[in-house]
Amino acid sequence: MKSNASSCQEYINSLDDDRKLAITQLRQVIVDNLPKGFQETISYGMLGFVVPHSLYPNGYHCDPSLPLPFINIASQKNFISLYHMCIYSDNNLLEWFKNEYPKYCKNKLDMGKSCIRFKKIDNIPYQLIGELAAKITVKQWIERYEQSMTK
Repeated sequence: MKSNASSCQEYINSLDDDRKLAITQLRQVIVDNLPKGFQETISYGMLGFVVPHSLYPNGYHCDPSLPLPFINIASQKNFISLYHMCIYSDNNLLEWFKNEYPKYCKNKLDMGKSCIRFKKIDNIPYQLIGELAAKITVKQWIERYEQSMTK
């Protein structure tokens, strides 16, 4: 569900109480662990963490006027989603995440290419998401992104 919120706080305030708490905790663990350089914004109607144009002027190839996306979180109809763009383009990171997930959650990993879905909001592995957020620097993400564009 795409939000029309114009700020991160407005996005959070628009949520039901149970979702508000989970999204707030998820956002905070990302903020606390994300390497310096990423910028928090509303991106694609979700909370987003991007590489700002000041660090990567080329922007996102789909629309260069937009900054390069890295992580988004959203409250969807039936789940909370976390989109991690690097996990889609880095098999080592993907395998690490898949191997670590069972150490933090008993329920089966529900995942698409870059989307991790949390249907049970009481079982969001916040510590693991913090570790995932900390794994890639802005410089590393730009390098991986550019490598994926040349393929």
